[in-house]
Amino acid sequence: MENNMFLEFLASLQRLFVSYIPAAVLGSFIGYFISMNSMIYQLLRRIFQIPHSIPPIALLPITLIVFRESEAAAIVVIFFGTLWTIIINTAIGMQHFHRQNKNFRVAIFHIFHALKVGIWVAWFTVIATEMLTGPKGLGFLLWDSYKNGNIDSVIEAILYIGIIGFLLDQLLDFTAYILSQMVSDGKKPS
Repeated sequence: MENNMFLEFLASLQRLFVSYIPAAVLGSFIGYFISMNSMIYQLLRRIFQIPHSIPPIALLPITLIVFRESEAAAIVVIFFGTLWTIIINTAIGMQHFHRQNKNFRVAIFHIFHALKVGIWVAWFTVIATEMLTGPKGLGFLLWDSYKNGNIDSVIEAILYIGIIGFLLDQLLDFTAYILSQMVSDGKKPS
């Protein structure tokens, strides 16, 4: 069972990173560019709020119809769910950065806040898509264990899911802390 759990863990992480990393990079750039102009920010933030308001898992049926393959459909759902979250949170954070005399520590805080919210959305969506589509990953293992009445495996899968989510969150917090210690606050010396 431990070997099986490890393989499911790897499958979930692979699905997460294949979807999350491109969404994080693209979403951060778009969010930053939106924040540079106040009028564009006000307009696009509201427009992007529309797709952001749709729970990512609700897109799964349409992506399954389009891609006809559960892996590709899941990756697209996770990507788009994460993308809107990061765009909006980065744009909001960068607006604070511009208003606070371009303090780089503020920028790091807000960018990493956007990345953290994005990883939470991505991780939740990974587990949900795996529960619905299978045939691999911690979400699939959790749902399959439930259907087979294996309560020990259900609890074990939930613990792994929680621990991984916690570690991803802490990794981003730690990275933000290290970066904020490396940069100045953006103020010029007198």
